[in-house]
Amino acid sequence: MDKQPEYTQTENIADKPRRRGCAGHCLKFWWAYLIAVIVIVVVVVPVVVLVGVPKIAQEKLDHAELILDSIVMTNSRAQNFTMSINTEIKSDGKVKATIEPFEGVMYLEDLPEHKPFAKVQFPETTSDKSQNVNITQFTMIDDLDAFTTFNTWLLHNETFKVTVKGNTKVHVKGVARAYGITFKKTIDMPGLRMLDGTIVTNTTVNATAPKGQNNFFGTVRIPNYSKVAFELGNTTFHNYLLDKEIGTVYLDNLSLKPGNDNVYPMRATIDDLGYVTGLAVEKPYCDKLNGVLPFKLRGKSVINHGENLSYIADALASGNQTVQIDIRGTVKRSMGLTLGCSDE
Repeated sequence: MDKQPEYTQTENIADKPRRRGCAGHCLKFWWAYLIAVIVIVVVVVPVVVLVGVPKIAQEKLDHAELILDSIVMTNSRAQNFTMSINTEIKSDGKVKATIEPFEGVMYLEDLPEHKPFAKVQFPETTSDKSQNVNITQFTMIDDLDAFTTFNTWLLHNETFKVTVKGNTKVHVKGVARAYGITFKKTIDMPGLRMLDGTIVTNTTVNATAPKGQNNFFGTVRIPNYSKVAFELGNTTFHNYLLDKEIGTVYLDNLSLKPGNDNVYPMRATIDDLGYVTGLAVEKPYCDKLNGVLPFKLRGKSVINHGENLSYIADALASGNQTVQIDIRGTVKRSMGLTLGCSDE
């Protein structure tokens, strides 16, 4: 029997095409991406909103600059006064936000206890690059010792540091929630330098005035190197000559504004005019110093609206201020006499 020829058939059967690439991966793991989105929305976004936004807002506030233009104290009384503070706040203005009104305290930065000497009611402010913040308020003196210390530092120092601090809330544009932040700024304040540079001119003497009455008069010019203006009222000073108390100096209705234009009439009661003129004819005052004597003044009392301003009087009493007065010229103007040296 004839053999049938053998046939071999080879079939090339291709597998079904597989889905590859990003689309297929996303379809296969859609659930994982959904979880990731949920985690971002539920965890990451709140963390950014609750932590990141307030942190950024606080950092922006910390880097803002508070510039003091002036402080004006008027209607000064024993337990209160009216205070006007004019300031400017500067920032980069990159974060649009509004800061709620708040109460801030003021204290001396270099005293460890940081006892507030005044409270300030700040209005609503914004994060603009520059804005003026002007405040006028009735101010109670809650801590008399702290306020007296502030005035003493203001009187004695050339510069000193004052900190303003308060807690408030910030509203960032586009975010519904308000965040708690701390406003804290320390500024360098120029002081009064013990009123150094005070001069007394146009002096006259009344040698026939009854005992205990004013017998010495002149014009006083008092510089104010600070940015603080004061309403003091009727102010008196102990008057010393070579460490001997010789009487009292009176300045009525005294107010001190920044600058060198504080000019007031001065009157004084000198208990022993002979002692004063006697020193003026002794050396070195009669020759090298041309009859000019170094008087020292120390605060005695400050009365305004009939009330004792101890917080200013005690500050003025904390140190002596030396004022040079031309006694030779005073006697010449008042009596027509020329004082020389006693040994001539």
